[in-house]
Amino acid sequence: MIRQPAPAASGDALVAALTAEYAAVYAYGPIGVRLPEAARRAARNAEAAHRARRDALVMRLSSAGGSIPADQAGYALPFPVTDAGSALRLAIEVEERTGAFWRAALPVTTGDDRATALTALTDCALRATRWRRTAGVTPLTVPFPGRPT
Repeated sequence: MIRQPAPAASGDALVAALTAEYAAVYAYGPIGVRLPEAARRAARNAEAAHRARRDALVMRLSSAGGSIPADQAGYALPFPVTDAGSALRLAIEVEERTGAFWRAALPVTTGDDRATALTALTDCALRATRWRRTAGVTPLTVPFPGRPT
């Protein structure tokens, strides 16, 4: 998984968020195959949301003439995903980590980029809450989504 850097500028923050979206898309592969059908559908929807955000971000950065980092062939997961419980734990972590990148983009972005970052952070926080509920983890919410605990 990608560790959160401290981006200095809007472009850097968006590039960092893109790398987090790449990793999130990758992580949902091992997550989905370990879940029962209803949760598997939720994992497919989450992966699709991260793919859409990744694609929009690639378009945004390329239209601005920015450098687009390449997606890696694979990412190191923070722990083995061997059953539904570990898959749900990873889904929560993926959403929290990805949300952290979008949260880091908020203070250095403006206009549409800031709105995108806020929407992405909100989406990640909502998915993390849903995964916590599915996993039976309490509390269901965190006070400051995207903030390291």
